[in-house]
Amino acid sequence: MYKILKKTQFSEKVFEFCVHAPRMAKKAHAGQFLMVRIDETGERVPFTFANWNPEEGWIEFIFMVVGKTTECLSKLEEGDEIRDITGPLGCPTEVEGERVAVIGGGVGLAIAYPVARTLCEQGKKVSVIMGARTKDLLILFEQFAALPLENLFITTDDGSMGEKGVVTLPLRRLCESDAIDSCFCVGPVPMMKFSTLTCREFKIPIIASLNPIMVDGTGMCGCCRVEVDGQTKFACVDGPDFDATKVDWNDLRARQAAYLTEEGQSLKAYEEANCACHR
Repeated sequence: MYKILKKTQFSEKVFEFCVHAPRMAKKAHAGQFLMVRIDETGERVPFTFANWNPEEGWIEFIFMVVGKTTECLSKLEEGDEIRDITGPLGCPTEVEGERVAVIGGGVGLAIAYPVARTLCEQGKKVSVIMGARTKDLLILFEQFAALPLENLFITTDDGSMGEKGVVTLPLRRLCESDAIDSCFCVGPVPMMKFSTLTCREFKIPIIASLNPIMVDGTGMCGCCRVEVDGQTKFACVDGPDFDATKVDWNDLRARQAAYLTEEGQSLKAYEEANCACHR
């Protein structure tokens, strides 16, 4: 059992849990993920390490409520216990080059932060691009701002914070000014696709974290299959980081929609079973 030490709510549907997990905290690296099972009958869901402290023995992960399991998870409070947490899993993030752009979109910022922090600790010159639909969904701004960054760009779809537009706007400016040697991106699939196309135009290497498409986390379900350079890979076992220029983004986008109907049915059944009129 893993005790929730702290619960933070960033917005209506985005939460952060700080959990007591001393052995896991000693082994975690940027880019790796963990598997969570709320109780004995729950499904396993993957989340990326957002932060960890080996001395104090805690880890943090951030999630957005999008289905039944994350809805159940959001109902837990400080002091409650999670049945199972397994990790760290996946390969740690490795980015070459001394001048690196780190792009995070939406909840993907939770993955981008430890990557940016690790690159700064390695002495690299890091430029961060944060993207979200609105100011309210822009998480971890204070944490990013505290890092010794070369640049910090903020974009929102509605212009409520930073530059109005998408992450490829400041990315293109960095590429045009020859300010970066390589790039790392994580977030919604369309954002990663167009970040890749921008970097490809300037012949700048780019790594994409495909953590957002994972389901089972062990390679058994096959939901995170992705075509990379014409070969089938599994994001959870072979990744989650891949050369973004070799990913078949159109196939990946289509695969994401495979279980939308089943996920919707599961959430609806849960909501109906827990409705006040059924108690």
